[in-house]
Amino acid sequence: MSISERDPEFEALLDYLKQNCDYDLTGYKDGTLMRRLQCRMQQLKIENYGNYLQYLQNHPDECIPLLNTILINYSGFFRDRDSWDYMAKQIIPQIITNKQPHEKIRVWSAGCASGQEVYTLAMLLAEILGIEQYLQRVQIFATDVDEDALSEARRASYSDKEVTGIGSQLLSKYFEQTQQRYVFDFKLRRTIIFGHHDLAKNAPMSKIDLVVCRNVLIYFKPETQAKTLVRFHFALTDNGFLFLGNSEGLTENRYIFTTVSLKHRIFAKGEKLTLQEHLLLRPQTRTKKAVDPFTTQTHMWKAAFETSPFAQLAVDRSGRLLLANEQAYALFRLNNSDIGAQVQDLEVGRLADLWANVRQLTRDAPKGSIARRDWAKSSVESNRRSLSHKHIEWVTDNGTIYLDIHITPISDPSGRLLGTNLTFVDVTRNVWLEDEIERLKSSLAKVTQELQMTKQVLNSTKNEFDSTQKELESVHQEMQFRNYL
Repeated sequence: MSISERDPEFEALLDYLKQNCDYDLTGYKDGTLMRRLQCRMQQLKIENYGNYLQYLQNHPDECIPLLNTILINYSGFFRDRDSWDYMAKQIIPQIITNKQPHEKIRVWSAGCASGQEVYTLAMLLAEILGIEQYLQRVQIFATDVDEDALSEARRASYSDKEVTGIGSQLLSKYFEQTQQRYVFDFKLRRTIIFGHHDLAKNAPMSKIDLVVCRNVLIYFKPETQAKTLVRFHFALTDNGFLFLGNSEGLTENRYIFTTVSLKHRIFAKGEKLTLQEHLLLRPQTRTKKAVDPFTTQTHMWKAAFETSPFAQLAVDRSGRLLLANEQAYALFRLNNSDIGAQVQDLEVGRLADLWANVRQLTRDAPKGSIARRDWAKSSVESNRRSLSHKHIEWVTDNGTIYLDIHITPISDPSGRLLGTNLTFVDVTRNVWLEDEIERLKSSLAKVTQELQMTKQVLNSTKNEFDSTQKELESVHQEMQFRNYL
């Protein structure tokens, strides 16, 4: 169904969900959306989209059960076991062989649902590497668009029925049985980072050795599928693999991946992306707009800066954007036409008043209203100070990320300020880990406090027992004395 043929009430409903529930479902297939919307409407005995929209407006909490209906999070341990066996015997050994002995192995479970797929991956890797090597080398990113599903995945607690796909040996080795639930091993869970991520909108992970995305793409429109596959291609290392669901294929993106096993839907990273595909993901930094070069040395600096793994911008003294590397294009959604624009007029200007910070280079660190967790100043360079802003919280349309921002003045040999280099380091994972550590510390403090209270009660009980024992001994002695008399 084309957009022009859509029911206006259906369009209005999707728009309401996008604006008020923060879920953009326009990338999903219309047929799938309609079936699931109608399923929820039938449960509420509502006949049409217009009436359901009114119901949503009057009952804001309805967004949650509706999205749970739309975002079906069906998963299972070792689902399609033949494919997982192939993964264990053929693919994971290749990934390990392609890495240096102490090099990290990075895996991305995209659309992880309630976590069974993630923990299946963890068990396979731990079995092949050994638990010690697994803890040292493996890093798993588990993402989903559904916050409720992510919460369930983080808990890692499953019923008897849910763990039926796990062999008894693996179940006893990697799960702790608590009442009628099975909880995945806490030590191995520490290697897994869970986070909200929309495959249709958010930037991909990077330097990934294995992307696992099973039975997710089938719900997307062809154009959304194509964009997502381009993002997966970008995410993977040159020797990386893509593992899809049994009902999924590569459509027109087949050439950017090579088939390893069509039966098991496993593919390897193939040809490089075309210019058109790069523009879908991270536009090239070259521009036809004339920008005067600084000096010959600056040309060399530009070449180095463009290959940096971190997003970088070069800004002149008037706050005009001169250069941006590919990472910055992807992070800040820049276009070639943005070169030469004022930084404060671009999306990156929403992150912080960068130009105001640049003007502070010869004075103290800024005291603006940028949302932050911490501020820090770096060492003095010449008579100007570079500035570092740590853990800056950036709330975007696609979610919240945290950045370390480094603002470095660029001067000519005479000391005259030419411009500024801005470097953005994504530290979201570090912040997640810090938050998790704080949560664990809090839990530990609570347990310690409860233990201390228990000790006090035990000591009090012991003292009472000792006192009672003495009284009994005294009574006993008195009775013996009376009997003697």
